[in-house]
Amino acid sequence: MSEALEGVSGSGLCMVSILCCLALACSYVGSLYVWKSELSRYRDHPAVIKRRFTSVLIVSSLSPLFLLVWKEVTGFKTDAAILSLMGFRLEGILTATVLPLLLTMILFLGPLVQLSVDCPWDCLDGLKVAFDLRFWMLCVTDMRWLRNQVIAPLTEELVFRACMLPMLVPCTSPGIAIFTCPLFFGIAHFHHVIEQLRFRQGTVVNIFLSAVFQFSYTAVFGAYTAFIFIRTGHFIGPVLCHSFCNYIGFPAIFTALDHPQRTTILLFYVLGVVLFFLLLYPVTDPTLYGDIPVCYLLEKGTTSHRSLCS
Repeated sequence: MSEALEGVSGSGLCMVSILCCLALACSYVGSLYVWKSELSRYRDHPAVIKRRFTSVLIVSSLSPLFLLVWKEVTGFKTDAAILSLMGFRLEGILTATVLPLLLTMILFLGPLVQLSVDCPWDCLDGLKVAFDLRFWMLCVTDMRWLRNQVIAPLTEELVFRACMLPMLVPCTSPGIAIFTCPLFFGIAHFHHVIEQLRFRQGTVVNIFLSAVFQFSYTAVFGAYTAFIFIRTGHFIGPVLCHSFCNYIGFPAIFTALDHPQRTTILLFYVLGVVLFFLLLYPVTDPTLYGDIPVCYLLEKGTTSHRSLCS
């Protein structure tokens, strides 16, 4: 699919790739602060959320332009269409929709069991709610739900995975790109620190510790969804995994340790992690998802290409 690089190469290619990714990350985060309002300190206020929706949707819709600019500046030649490189394709979409989400649910098996044990509803009640149109109408009219489950997963995966990974892969390799891309994602989340410091929402030490934890968590999560994107070549998988993780949140391990049924719950925590690592490569086997365009941005003979893309 790819031809020899013309024009920019080597360190020049990496410089252009990093600058484009940095500009894209800054544009995304900067769009959150273009609105001047007294309500800005309340990030969960519906008016603030709506304004930020507008900003990130505009930036996200323009983000493929960064990939096009990168392609023009570097002179990189490939037969794959831009949308295909970004994971928008039909081949293998069914498995790309189901399997990565299933794998993520297995990883969170412990928290899911913990939620089910503490849930006051039985299975039948849960199914009734899941198929109740009124429930979903309440969800889509809740600005926080829309942000966490729809807008944030869609826009962040589009910007930080679908657009950045095709620029980073030719510069480094799929393996290094998987761990480089999340750095932009983690740094982008530091805008929460700016908000907290600006509006004095805690002590400096607590804000700093919270920032370090958030950066670590988002970096690990970003590496995982980048891995899913590289292995499947689809955009839909990372988005669904992102939405699911936003819903579950960080596992409440300390709560599980104090739970009346902690032995059972902790067993499922361990079982979920073990099964996840056992199934990680088989479930994301590229042969299940068809021809993966982003993998052909490298020379086919490279070791990193063989290990992650085949």
